[in-house]
Amino acid sequence: MPQSIEFGLDTFGDVTRGPDGELLSHARVLRNVVEQGVAADRLGLDFFGIGEHHRAEFAVSSPEVVLAAIAARTERIHLGSAVTVLSSDDPVRVFQRFAELDGLSNGRAEIILGRGSFTESFPLFGYDLSQYQELFEEKLALFAALITQEPVTWSGRLRPALTEQLVYPPVEHGRLRTWVGVGGSPESVVRAAHYGLPLVLAIIGGSPARFAPLAELYRKALAQFGKDPQPVAIHSPGHIADTDEQALDELWPNYRTIMDSIGRERGWGPITREHFADEAGPHGALYAGSPETVAQKMAGAIRAIGAARFDLKFSNGTLPHELMMRSIELYATKVVPRVRELLEDDAG
Repeated sequence: MPQSIEFGLDTFGDVTRGPDGELLSHARVLRNVVEQGVAADRLGLDFFGIGEHHRAEFAVSSPEVVLAAIAARTERIHLGSAVTVLSSDDPVRVFQRFAELDGLSNGRAEIILGRGSFTESFPLFGYDLSQYQELFEEKLALFAALITQEPVTWSGRLRPALTEQLVYPPVEHGRLRTWVGVGGSPESVVRAAHYGLPLVLAIIGGSPARFAPLAELYRKALAQFGKDPQPVAIHSPGHIADTDEQALDELWPNYRTIMDSIGRERGWGPITREHFADEAGPHGALYAGSPETVAQKMAGAIRAIGAARFDLKFSNGTLPHELMMRSIELYATKVVPRVRELLEDDAG
């Protein structure tokens, strides 16, 4: 178990409902996301991550723009993507944007690179979905070279080559902290280890214990590749209220909205309240309930994975901003201290 555990928050900038029950504008949601990030900093959390999407249900298509707005109003919290869809972007431009964020935030920028679970960005930016795997592998190789901040000589099949190319602006102090986000495939885990990059496990369904073998595979692969040990983080959804019943009642209709919307596209049946309750139960991936319930479940997941960070995805469908702000407050003031206490009891 890592000596020091970090606690963060993630959001996709889900389009939410206002007090009148109507959906807010994307612009209003963006402003609310900034307020959420500012609150996370004020409450002493370690990380605030924003995901990239290109569809109606989510307001954020360029996380680094919103993160820059948060950086201007915060002091200490680290700010990053969750995730950046590297496959449909250019690694050089991605590095430049996050290097600028790092400069603006005085060294607080991070990036989580991934392939993304949605595919809208591929046709939008002119990429062929048949090259889904190859695009990510090639671009991750280039990004891994860029973060060394040495002159880059690189060639691939899908992007023009670089020869002794320096990229500006440089990161001011050290390297840009770069993670790889994965959804559960062994190949993705080994790929992250190959480059010696920290790993984020997106655990969005089922028991976190199912992912423990992947975390172990990652650590073994790091050693086999001769890389230094790296942290493993957990990303999972959740919502916190004063009681279990309140948290589930607040979350359910909003969670159902987004899950059914996605499910219609992917051929899933409508989500049931029973399935929702199972995921919110002791062995599911949904961290919804009172502070004590969520803390106990988080501590169990951190133990199972040997995680160094836990990022709670606090935005869930149309869940209103005011309820998310209360969830953030409870997470920072009640859940995080309790998880630290539980883990300290283990160590003692």
